Amino acid sequence: MNRYEIIIYWSEDDNCFIAEVPELPGCMADGKDRAEVLKNVEVVIAEWIETAEIEGRSIPVPKGKLVYA
Repeated sequence: MNRYEIIIYWSEDDNCFIAEVPELPGCMADGKDRAEVLKNVEVVIAEWIETAEIEGRSIPVPKGKLVYA
């Protein structure tokens, strides 16, 4: 299980839920409901980390709750 913050919101433009992972640039997924988008983003997080490892990129340490000003 990952410990990265996941932001889920409804997108009228895409007509689906979107999940973004702010700590992993470009890491996002979509789904028809909250359960599906959460399942999909977990897969994408694993793929993001796997790709970063293969390419020798650094993998951010999960910070947990982010604070926005």
